[in-house]
Amino acid sequence: MDPLLAPAGDIGALRQRYRDDKTALFALLRDQGASTRGVRQALQQLSRLTDQTLRELWGRAGFASGFSLIAVGGYGRGELFPYSDVDVLVLLPDGAQPDDDAELKKQLEAFIGACWDLGLEIGSSVRSVADCVEESAKDVTVQTSMLESRLICGSKNAFNRLVTQLGEAMDPKAFYVAKTLEMRQRHTKYENTPYSLEPNCKESPGGLRDLQIILWVSKAAGLGRSWDDLARKGLATPLEARQIKANEALLSLIRARLHLLANRREDRLVFDLQTAVAESFGFKAQVPAVITAGPPGAPHVAPTAKGTRRASEALMKRYYWAAKAVTQLNQILLLNIQERLQDDMAGVDRLRPLNARFFDKGGMLEVASDDLYVQQPHAILETFHIYQTTVGIKGFSARTLRALYNARPVMNAKFRADPVNRAQFLQILQEPEGITHALRMMNETSVLGRYLWVFRHIVGQMQHDLFHVYTVDQHILMVLRNVRRFFIAEHSHEYPFCSQLAAGWDKPWIFYIAAIFHDIAKGRGGDHSDLGAKDVRTFCRQHGIEREDSKLIEFLVSEHLTMSRMAQKEDLSDPDVIAAFAKRVGNERYLTALYLLTVADIRGTSPKVWNAWKGKLLEDLYRYTLRALGGRAPDPGAVIEARKREALSMLALHALPHMAHKALWDTLDVSYFMRHQADEIAWHTRVLTRQIAQTATKAAGKAAPEGEAVPDRCIVRARLSPEGEGLQVLVYAPDQNDLFARICGYFDSSNFSILDARVHTTLTGHALDTFQVVAPSLSDHYRELIAMVENNLAQTIDECGPLPAPMKGRLSRRVKSFPVTPRVDLRPDEKAQRWLLSVSASDRAGLLYGISRVLARYDINVQLAKITTLGERVEDTFLICGAQLQMNKRQIEIETELLETLEG
Repeated sequence: MDPLLAPAGDIGALRQRYRDDKTALFALLRDQGASTRGVRQALQQLSRLTDQTLRELWGRAGFASGFSLIAVGGYGRGELFPYSDVDVLVLLPDGAQPDDDAELKKQLEAFIGACWDLGLEIGSSVRSVADCVEESAKDVTVQTSMLESRLICGSKNAFNRLVTQLGEAMDPKAFYVAKTLEMRQRHTKYENTPYSLEPNCKESPGGLRDLQIILWVSKAAGLGRSWDDLARKGLATPLEARQIKANEALLSLIRARLHLLANRREDRLVFDLQTAVAESFGFKAQVPAVITAGPPGAPHVAPTAKGTRRASEALMKRYYWAAKAVTQLNQILLLNIQERLQDDMAGVDRLRPLNARFFDKGGMLEVASDDLYVQQPHAILETFHIYQTTVGIKGFSARTLRALYNARPVMNAKFRADPVNRAQFLQILQEPEGITHALRMMNETSVLGRYLWVFRHIVGQMQHDLFHVYTVDQHILMVLRNVRRFFIAEHSHEYPFCSQLAAGWDKPWIFYIAAIFHDIAKGRGGDHSDLGAKDVRTFCRQHGIEREDSKLIEFLVSEHLTMSRMAQKEDLSDPDVIAAFAKRVGNERYLTALYLLTVADIRGTSPKVWNAWKGKLLEDLYRYTLRALGGRAPDPGAVIEARKREALSMLALHALPHMAHKALWDTLDVSYFMRHQADEIAWHTRVLTRQIAQTATKAAGKAAPEGEAVPDRCIVRARLSPEGEGLQVLVYAPDQNDLFARICGYFDSSNFSILDARVHTTLTGHALDTFQVVAPSLSDHYRELIAMVENNLAQTIDECGPLPAPMKGRLSRRVKSFPVTPRVDLRPDEKAQRWLLSVSASDRAGLLYGISRVLARYDINVQLAKITTLGERVEDTFLICGAQLQMNKRQIEIETELLETLEG
């Protein structure tokens, strides 16, 4: 009889003992209040209790001496949360095959069944050493799980052989890349913020997983297995190691309490459990909580008294500060590990001086000395100005992040009152580009809240309603991003009317200040619009903003809820309603500014709040009010209208028929006109007008005019570039997923270098692409060269068949001396329908074709492309879409292949 089934009484006693001991440990975790001192010990005791129980069951199973039972995954770390899975590996001796050995198969099934009967929710795998090595090579998740392996019982020799072979097969650099790509994808899944209102304390940015990944890549690289090891190796300072331990303990205790309160595995701080978890920490509500404010346009609710808060708010504030610290420390340590890995290989990034205080270290901003900010506090804000204005700088090095982290005491009242710092902060807001990136980075590094003290109070401030899915500080930064996008041509396809209005605006920074302050007084009690208006009035006075601009900013902050409330609650067909609103805004400039801020604000509450109907209501209110003010709606915007008029003037010189341009222009949206100059619009129209007319004739079933056959192939036209270098090439063809790759492949094989590509898809599904290219030598016989391009490129596009392999471009001597670390960033847009792909690498022939070929292989369509070549570095951005992007596994494969392509 099976030894596991024989002594039923003993099994029952073992089950009861296990349950009793586990209950005692649960009580220890439940009853220790807010203290995190004993949480790690309790989790380790749970792990040891499970180890002991499994050993007894393993002994009863009677496995032969060559078998091993190994803890893997989270259980392998030796810390077990109350309802986490118990992941184990049964390591088979070489040659053992359960599928071929009925007795062994029965023995394994009996052991696993006994574990479940006892109450151990195990996740089990059965493999040999060779199987483990093979599976680890194919799947980074298995590799990670095995990295955490720990022997419970059985053959120590077999376990040691497994560890040795896994270590020999480990590629630390490849593992680092895979885990960081996986982390980025996970962050995207959890909204790229630690400030979600219902965060996952394990998986969200700033959660426990962000700490685990540091130790995983550290173990893989042989740099240490604990925080103390990292401190000894110089990868973390003793202060950072202490702070990591403290924040890890807090997050662990929160996760353990979630499990206990939910009576199951629950890692999300959902609203239903927040109060109970908070009370388990000893937090108490001071008065019954009342919602302080709803989304824009929601009914007004009486505010809570000043100083009151829910118990859950106190807990979440503590959680958010811990998650923010983890996010910062995760960046610092991962960058340190990456630099250590690069030092072990040939591609070390060199330092390029930017000024006396900063260097460019492979696209990362590096401080000249560790104590720069302590010695020169003015350099703190200068850091972010350089970050936003220096082309090619994509982030901060570990040294810079650490220096900012240690400079927090310097940012005091004297720092905030310094005229130089005030001028520098205003300059950051007034730069034409990089505002969103700079402000987000300032918040991530805690600089924004220390410079704007009123902002510090709303960092991690929850909003208790069904509409805001972000904390107040993240909502503010989201609104800033939204309004900023109105001024960026690449985003004009998102909200065309707003982009048209923004195109004629003279001072975009007015919106940025209004966005920062519009909700800055939330949680204080009282009307946050009025309090925010007072705050921004003080800010404008301290920063020397002119009176008229200051009045507009104050108006926007105080009235930022008015327009949405009017649009959604009032009868817009009532002339008195429109007249009253027109009197309130006063003039067209104020109306336009309020409309743009309102759209950005509503869209910043939640992706689900905005819809087309709300958009129509707001636009109707805008148009009605503009009419009441005596103005005229800019439809289309002034800039676009000016470009169209200029293009029509150019077309008149070519004697086109009246309104001949309309057929083409009706197929183009606002993003096309914002991305092309008037001479390009005229050139495209002149070339394509006849084609559009013939296509329309064919679609209507009419015969083409005598002697004018409707062409079936694409149109390719080229001309000398108006910029004075190379050729400008126009391609007009039915769109297809590999079209962009075919075009890039032709230029690659013909030894042309692509300097710029503007890819556009018309409303009729045609690609209208413009390329700026240069040849090694553009001779006097340029007409022959143009004819060759027009004929051969059209032939290449019309041909079917697989895409050719890319050429292996040689790296220049300069690139070899100053290598650029390849980077790939793939993120969904806010509608999660299209994706923004950004790549950075050393330039070489065929690089763009290699990128486009990878995208074509996954049936990904390139809709917009911005190609930027900065000397020996390329910084390319693509707007793409495709079904493969909706699958997490495919995303990682695409990013990995792109990285391999960039590395050459």
